[in-house]
Amino acid sequence: MTNHTTVSEFILLGLGDFSKAQGLVFSLFLVIYMVTMVGNFLIVILVVTSQLLHTPMYIFLGNLAFLEACCSSTVIPKMLLILLTGDNHIPFKACFIQFFIFACLGGAECYLLAMMSYDRYLAICKPLHYASLMSGKLSFHLAAVSWASGLLVSTSLSLNMSQLSFCGPNEIDHYFCDVVFDIREISCSDTFLSELSSFIFACIFTLPPFVLILTSYISIIVTILRMPSITGRQKAFSTCSSHLIVVGLYYGTLMLVYLLPRTKKLKHVKKFFSLFYTALSPMINPLIYSLRNNEVKDALSSGLERLILCMMHHSANFWK
Repeated sequence: MTNHTTVSEFILLGLGDFSKAQGLVFSLFLVIYMVTMVGNFLIVILVVTSQLLHTPMYIFLGNLAFLEACCSSTVIPKMLLILLTGDNHIPFKACFIQFFIFACLGGAECYLLAMMSYDRYLAICKPLHYASLMSGKLSFHLAAVSWASGLLVSTSLSLNMSQLSFCGPNEIDHYFCDVVFDIREISCSDTFLSELSSFIFACIFTLPPFVLILTSYISIIVTILRMPSITGRQKAFSTCSSHLIVVGLYYGTLMLVYLLPRTKKLKHVKKFFSLFYTALSPMINPLIYSLRNNEVKDALSSGLERLILCMMHHSANFWK
């Protein structure tokens, strides 16, 4: 990429001018980041250590929590550094590395959410065959396919962007290096073919999981409506409602950002909605799954009990 450019660094313009409330905005995003890290890694630890959660559904959930933590760590620390120091410069290579990692995580999440919807489809629509159709080994393989798909997405997009020349201006009107977001303004090459191929790549890698999610939930809703028992309907809906909220939030904001026309009037709107899948969604996902899921609550309480007993045991040995 460096053979095609004279730009050595980019300038991230961020969310806007917060000079009068910079401390408040910094504190807000710092809290969001800390809650995101604690919540997601707590879920990862629970899934790994608790026998109650060694099932396909929670294997996917553990992968999603780890992915959300990585996604937040790709974007938020640089944003916090800009708010704290005012230094909004980022080296060219670092910018493309951030773009590569974010695209990889975004693509992986699209497929992982699709795998989770397929898991819920089997659990609700084919409950008698669920154990034979969705084993723990298969769930590991499907999670691995999700990560591999994300890697293919980011590699394709990054190779596509690397064919362009960047010779100024070097300002990206965003708070992280989403190069596609401002490609027309920062590249001195003809970006038509690059934008077209990026759109094709995005469709290839995001439409299939979206169609799978849509198909799965249509079948789930039809199955739930056919259930004779109201209690059965409520129980079935509760098992997939958390995932449906996450999918709606993630895909809804993602489509608004990348499918709306690229005009200056919509830039601030797009930046606002991009906060949902870069900052808010990674933070609230653990809350959604933990507050609405009895198995996670049981695993958490059991883990806390073991931790307290362990601390009491060590404390007793220390005083002896």
